[in-house]
Amino acid sequence: YINEDLKMETCVTLGMIDKEQLSHLKESGLTAYNHNVDTSREHYPKIITTRKYDERLETIKNVQDTGIKVCSGGILGLGETEQDHVSFLYTLATLDHHPESLPINRLVAIKGTPIEKELAENVDANGKMKKLKFESIIKTIATARLIMPKSIIRLAAGRYTMKESEQLLAFMTGCNAIFTGEKMLTTMCNGWDEDTEMLAKWGFKPMESFTGSLLSSEREAQTKTAAGGRAADSDANPDVARQDPEMKQDTLAA
Repeated sequence: YINEDLKMETCVTLGMIDKEQLSHLKESGLTAYNHNVDTSREHYPKIITTRKYDERLETIKNVQDTGIKVCSGGILGLGETEQDHVSFLYTLATLDHHPESLPINRLVAIKGTPIEKELAENVDANGKMKKLKFESIIKTIATARLIMPKSIIRLAAGRYTMKESEQLLAFMTGCNAIFTGEKMLTTMCNGWDEDTEMLAKWGFKPMESFTGSLLSSEREAQTKTAAGGRAADSDANPDVARQDPEMKQDTLAA
């Protein structure tokens, strides 16, 4: 229904999965499977104890071997170091194939969770809590764009904590997609109307589902009208935006 009637790409997150299960999903028309590596191999045991890092990589390999697109990225701000950012990107860049989609999440620590307490205790010599620098996010995005040029890099959870100027910088550095909507699992997210206004102001245009090509202005207007002005329309991918091809800093689509 989603693929054929709404003409939208589909992506699911179902945890560890084997090839037989994936074959059923592929037959049903699944476009992509999300399974983040989350962080570096070195930092992973400090954050997650229920699964091993290699189990995550095995799931990603199963997805790739089945011919389904991979959506895999990570979370920044888990108390990791810049070296962990390098290691995290190295893991993704040395997969059998680069992930078609690479979400970058900025941690929003939920009150009462172990990570929230741990980060609160992670202070510098002056007693101030060590926070993830925005510069580190930008460096991670820029590096990802250089070493995985065809991956769609998506600003995901935590984007609502960024100023509009910071989001623009992220796009100019290498991002070419966002997750939009008022809620993301356990955290807030920017709303669709707010995002479309922001992207239009920057001169960005949506890409057509399944092709990666830009929608024409006429067709874009038609799909917006058919969808009542929302992203969930017949052709426009709701969370992907691409810069005007006339702009020097063009972005890449898988």
